[in-house]
Amino acid sequence: MASILVARKRHITAAAGFSMLKKIPLHWQILAGMALGLAIGFAADRFGAQQFVKHWVKPFGTIFINLLKMIAVPLIIASLIKGIADMKDISRLSRMGWRTLALYLLTTAAAVAIGLVIVNLVKPGAGVAQATREKLLRTYAGEAEQRISSAQSEQEKGPLQPLVDIVPDNVFAATTDNRRMLQVIFFALLVGVGLILIAEDQAKPVKAVVDGLNEVILKLVDLIMLAAPVGVMALLAALVTESPSADILTSLVWYAACVVAGIALLVLVFYPLLVRLLAGKSYRFFFRGIMPAQLVAFSTSSSAATLPVTMERVEEHLGVSEEVASFVLPIGATMNMDGTALYQGVAAVFIAQVLGLNLSLGDQLGILLTATLASIGAAAVPSAGLVVLVIVLGAAGIPQAGLALIFAIDRPLDMCRTVANVTSDACVAMVVANTMGLLGEPHERRLDDFYPKPQEPA
Repeated sequence: MASILVARKRHITAAAGFSMLKKIPLHWQILAGMALGLAIGFAADRFGAQQFVKHWVKPFGTIFINLLKMIAVPLIIASLIKGIADMKDISRLSRMGWRTLALYLLTTAAAVAIGLVIVNLVKPGAGVAQATREKLLRTYAGEAEQRISSAQSEQEKGPLQPLVDIVPDNVFAATTDNRRMLQVIFFALLVGVGLILIAEDQAKPVKAVVDGLNEVILKLVDLIMLAAPVGVMALLAALVTESPSADILTSLVWYAACVVAGIALLVLVFYPLLVRLLAGKSYRFFFRGIMPAQLVAFSTSSSAATLPVTMERVEEHLGVSEEVASFVLPIGATMNMDGTALYQGVAAVFIAQVLGLNLSLGDQLGILLTATLASIGAAAVPSAGLVVLVIVLGAAGIPQAGLALIFAIDRPLDMCRTVANVTSDACVAMVVANTMGLLGEPHERRLDDFYPKPQEPA
């Protein structure tokens, strides 16, 4: 009897602790995890415990990213098919599509322009020492050659190859590769359109299955997000222990400052201003709703991995209808890369400055156009922008081997630019929803308790 009472008390204590944890907003939990991860990483560096972090801490971060990636493709298929089928009108889909594309191109071009203005004002490449330049080129020459080779194979394809690549020859194969996300979106779009075009009684069983699948996946997202604080802690601890030496980082601090300043202007000024002017929502409302997705984006460096979180925050906390979110956000995670575009503009000019090349206004306008269009095809995975940057450098006549100059600091900047990508997706979703009368009040889905409410033993 005594053992039963002890077990019940432990159960009540666990339930009370879980209930208390739920009362802490998710973004504070994630921030605490990030702070703990940084502390663990610096302590591991200080005491030579890098291998411990690599083998016993980092795997939890990898598991968290894999969980998010695991759910990304099913989420896109279910939500996109549901969103399109619920429209019941092809013309409505067309209106939403054109508005989404126009806004994505606008925000991307603005991002590149902001980056170019900042890098030309600061001139971060002008002060890089010759010795540091040579050291960077030697250290990362192999990686640069690998990226250049990948980009050259892309450039050798015909001008219409990007259109060919959108259409999958095997949709099941496409779902196994996050780099082929656009093919999955294309398939889901076709299925959604097909459901609109057939008789309602014939579409009803399929829609019921898709609706149910969508609800299950959204609940899985809620469950996965319970692990977010632990996941981001592990990811940041590993990042700190794997960072390159401080002397190399010091030489690149001004370049990094330009990228971060541009991303800060986008995230803290440009997007909130668009939301205020075109969606009628306040700065505080926008950031309170999207911050957890921003923190996950920062930790994972992947728009695709963050997509489940972005969709949950935009629908439930920013008031965007599921019809809009399920269409705009999956496309944005694949095509809308504002942070990547800004970084490419800054990086191209920085490399030119380091190598002593003068870029004319026409050259920089060419960079703006190339970076805007090239970022649309950047895969929503970590460091994909480096491959696209090779194309931008080639178009501007900048030696592509200069790519090695920025490898040392690419991963931290990749984390920052993913935040801009995700924030832009949320901003565009809110604006599109508002223009179509589909922006309402937040409607959070509560995660049911895992434990019954605590009760005192009789």
